[in-house]
Amino acid sequence: MCCLIAIMVLLGPRLAAVVWWFVDTNRWSAAFSSLWWPLLGVLFLPWTLLAYVAVSPGGFVGFDWFWVVLGFIFDLGSYSGGSQKKRWL
Repeated sequence: MCCLIAIMVLLGPRLAAVVWWFVDTNRWSAAFSSLWWPLLGVLFLPWTLLAYVAVSPGGFVGFDWFWVVLGFIFDLGSYSGGSQKKRWL
């Protein structure tokens, strides 16, 4: 888990998702039944995908939805954060 966090910090969530998929394919198979959803998740919503894969194999119970929503907020922030910064310059 430590290595996964280091990869996310240094190289980004997309590469972390690809590495995690190669390392722990059973978790990804339990989370998704086809390859399309993970592929679309890596391309468009990588933080949401990572949060979903982290909590989904055990089922969504209570606080688990918080992590998925937080990942979605990170994704939205990564898409819109640059425009706010450029506007003030």
